[in-house]
Amino acid sequence: MITINGKNVREEIIRILETHPEGVTVQALSDNIGVSRHTIIKYVFELKGSGVLYRRRVGSATLHYLRSLLAKFNKNFEDITYEAH
Repeated sequence: MITINGKNVREEIIRILETHPEGVTVQALSDNIGVSRHTIIKYVFELKGSGVLYRRRVGSATLHYLRSLLAKFNKNFEDITYEAH
């Protein structure tokens, strides 16, 4: 288990996304967890690659969701193709 400032970043991201079915930006995750955006992005792509997380562009923002919540709320978004940081 990798921790930063005493926190397991991966678990913190999942915990935050569980309470925000409307989606969360990288900046909001960074602010809530207290680690850099670059660290959040590393874990976001790890979670996306493992199928846990879903990313979607909404205007100029990229929102992040837990796939399990999308299924619960019967949402069917297409994966975004543009991966901007």
